Formats: sequence, structure tokens, C-alpha cells
Amino acid sequence: MSGTDNVDLPDLSHEAPPGTGAALLNTETQHETAPKHSAQDLEAVYDVPVTVSAVLGKSAMEVSQLLKLGKGTVVELDRKVGEAIDIYVNDRLVARGEVVLVEDRLGVTMTEIIKAGQS
Repeated sequence: MSGTDNVDLPDLSHEAPPGTGAALLNTETQHETAPKHSAQDLEAVYDVPVTVSAVLGKSAMEVSQLLKLGKGTVVELDRKVGEAIDIYVNDRLVARGEVVLVEDRLGVTMTEIIKAGQS
């Protein structure tokens, strides 16, 4: 990320204490008074390693079937051709995307970002 990327982050320092039932009611007013934050504010987490997984599909089988698998065996997955794949970060679903070819390697293009609680 370049130093010019600006990210609007809410100022949570004025939030009501947990358990009081008070919620952020007027977000427009809060955004007007909240100081601007930038991507540089997140610099401390830039070097934190994460595991990214792109799941093409899943299949369930018995151990006896698993032991019979060999080179050239086709395993049917629960997805159709062209259907979006799931993208996980640290075992948490964060996006869906499409498989693309980048030179001689496979890649993933994110087509949908999953918000918390949406999965």
C-alpha cells in the first residue's frame, strides 16, 4: 500500500461502555467530527502473517474410498463450473472470487467481499 491511501475509520474512543445498550445512533454526525485516519495508522499490523486459502469445493467420502484414490482419479466437488470459490483468511470466510490464469500460475480475483456475520 502506498502512503497516500486514506481509509476512513470510526473513532471508537467516545463509544459508550459495553453493556449500557447505547449504540452509535447518528453516524453522519460522528463522521463529521471524527479525525481522519489513514492507512499509515495500520502500519503496526502490516507484517503480521496470515494464511490465505482459496477453496474450489468440498467432497465427503468414506475412508475406504479415500484409500482407493490414485493418480488420475477424479473427485467430484460440490461446486459447478464457473461458480464462485470461497476465499478464507486464517480459516475465516472473507470473500468469494473466480479462478484466473496469471502467466503460468493460478490466481484468484475477488468478486465479492464478505462482511462480518454475512457468511
